[in-house]
Amino acid sequence: MRTTWQRIARHREELLVGLMRFLTYAGLTALFFGLMSIQNWPLRHLSRTLATTALTWTAMTLAMRAVYGGYDVGRKKSKPIISSMALAVVCTDMVTYLQLQIMNVNENRYHSLRLFGPDALWMLLTLALQCVWVVLMVRWGNQLYFRLYPPRKCLLVLGSAEEQSAIRRKLSRYALQWKVTDVALADETDLPERIDRAEVVVLSDVPDARRMSLLKTCYDLHRDVLCKAQLQDIMLSSSAPIIVDDAPFLEMDYHKMTLTQRIVKRLMDIVCSALVLVLLSPVLLVIAIAVRAEDGGPAIFKQKRMTVGGHPFTIHKFRTMRVQTGEPDHSATQDDDRITKVGAFLRRTRLDELPQFWNILIGDMTLVGPRPEMLANVEKYKMELPTFVYREKMKAGLTGYAQIEGKYNTTPEDKLMLDLMYIENFSLWNDVRLMFRTFTVIFKKDSTEGFAAQ
Repeated sequence: MRTTWQRIARHREELLVGLMRFLTYAGLTALFFGLMSIQNWPLRHLSRTLATTALTWTAMTLAMRAVYGGYDVGRKKSKPIISSMALAVVCTDMVTYLQLQIMNVNENRYHSLRLFGPDALWMLLTLALQCVWVVLMVRWGNQLYFRLYPPRKCLLVLGSAEEQSAIRRKLSRYALQWKVTDVALADETDLPERIDRAEVVVLSDVPDARRMSLLKTCYDLHRDVLCKAQLQDIMLSSSAPIIVDDAPFLEMDYHKMTLTQRIVKRLMDIVCSALVLVLLSPVLLVIAIAVRAEDGGPAIFKQKRMTVGGHPFTIHKFRTMRVQTGEPDHSATQDDDRITKVGAFLRRTRLDELPQFWNILIGDMTLVGPRPEMLANVEKYKMELPTFVYREKMKAGLTGYAQIEGKYNTTPEDKLMLDLMYIENFSLWNDVRLMFRTFTVIFKKDSTEGFAAQ
């Protein structure tokens, strides 16, 4: 009976979110075509321009939803949803607007391509109103959802008691989604009864044999599970099922990149880095002047970092700390007094990393790949976590899962897992997706959170 009611509640939840999602995207579509048709009369009736524009809009909306995620109320906080959807709307509108203006070059409209003028003003107004609509619908949606659906009761299962504070701290950031109502160690004998009383079971670093037993129990009792990823999970995450005779196997391919993919990835690095360095050269100059003007020190900071195969290279960044003799002996900490005023702004906006496009252009780095770590940190992490060497399977990158989802002070083990998620699930499409998602980091205040002071 309990399972039946849970299934009914899940269906009601899906219907509610589906309705709110439909209203959100319907509103975005109505705003675009309603406002843009004021200056573009072909959009007011059935025409080739309307059909082509609608097709472009739909294709871009689906593509950006695949890149940034969609209307995920009830699963994420409002701010990440808003920032992701707003970026998706900007990309969708810009591409659709460009296509519309190209279609307008004809004998009935314009004799040449016009990207600026009255049409552009209507485009900016459309973008502004769409962003307002996203904010309203996301905030209203999450408020309604969490009013109807209270936090789900969680049983936290730990491998050791020492893990509790760290896991609780992470879960507490999502207090509207989950509420820890019970905590147990993995070797306790009454876990089946406690699992039956919970709605969600959170498995931390539980030993493999015990974890498998608990997963079976959760499966039997129809309980949802949050299972902290372990190394073998990531290594097999991209495996393909194959049948050998009549036995099922999982095939793990060690070599993730083909020769063609390597060539295309390198061409993407060269083209994108060259364009950024040329187009943003005025911005680079202004930043360099600002860094040097604050304390008279050099604008560019150079440091040895680790890349593919454990090879060191010299990374280039805008200097964000006071000039020191020798290289810094430790990473930035919270409220680090070495960080300059200009440097604090550059770190917060990630503009300090723009000179790394030079490293990408000359081949030291790639656009998407594992985070380039300080040599001192790498040696320290390898002593504590020998498997940290696995992330040296690919060239260090400007962006990636660790750079987007992680923080500056993310633990070495979690950095390894995030980097391996990228390595083991490599694809050129995922590279493009992560490049677009990089812009969401600007809206994450805690992404540059330093290590705790020693």
